[in-house]
Amino acid sequence: MMKIDSHHHLWTLARGDYSWMTPDLGPIYRDFTPNDLAPHLKAVGIDKTILVQAADTVAETEFMLELADSTDWIAGVIGWVDMEASDAVSTLTRLARNPHFKGIRPMIQGLDDDDWILRPALNPVFDALIEMGLTFDALVLPKHLPQLLKRLHQTPGLRCVIDHGAKPDLAGGNINQWQTDMSRLAVGTGCLCKLSGLITEAGADYTIETIRPAAAHILDQFGPDRVMFGSDWPVLNLAGTYPDWIQMVEDLTKEHSEAAQDAIWGGTAARFYSID
Repeated sequence: MMKIDSHHHLWTLARGDYSWMTPDLGPIYRDFTPNDLAPHLKAVGIDKTILVQAADTVAETEFMLELADSTDWIAGVIGWVDMEASDAVSTLTRLARNPHFKGIRPMIQGLDDDDWILRPALNPVFDALIEMGLTFDALVLPKHLPQLLKRLHQTPGLRCVIDHGAKPDLAGGNINQWQTDMSRLAVGTGCLCKLSGLITEAGADYTIETIRPAAAHILDQFGPDRVMFGSDWPVLNLAGTYPDWIQMVEDLTKEHSEAAQDAIWGGTAARFYSID
């Protein structure tokens, strides 16, 4: 079984891409390079990774592609393009010439317009993603799930994965509407979901029992063949450690069959992101 971390970041602060990165983020306010992540991957037996954008610039995407070209375990890059720009499709086409480029992720969670994903101006880029066989990472909050459902009904051929389970309110325990909306997406579309990013939504005193309701709902509704492990490292460091999250996911999935665990830990990501 190939084990894949389907979601992590790397960044160099001096590049100036990361407007959201401020000193109050303490543990993650520094550079993170492949050399920082490699020991964690080796220790837990991760074979390949997907490197995901953390800035709304094409320049950062090009930087990540350079890292992938020089790092054997980075199997793919999820980048960013300005989906409303006049040259969005041509930029997407250019980036896709690099085989490590797997798709895009707009930073929907931080946009002022909750209905942004439904804008008709985005249609040409969604059509291009489908035509080129590229993927769409949906970085959304619970409030965006109804709009995501509408978009996926409008664009049924889009290969979409929900990042971080759409960040349910685990700290507050208010997940009923999130559960309903995630179930609608699981039943009504073909989208997938990443089992990632949950501990940073769980509050300071979380335990595995804080995480379990959301993880169980994701696994139950989407099924292992539509769920993939991700670390969200180094953002993960705000709430825990790489080994701790690995152990938690192992505990959360231990009742599943061997085939199901193979899917969660690598098979789903390999298929979705076309990793050999």
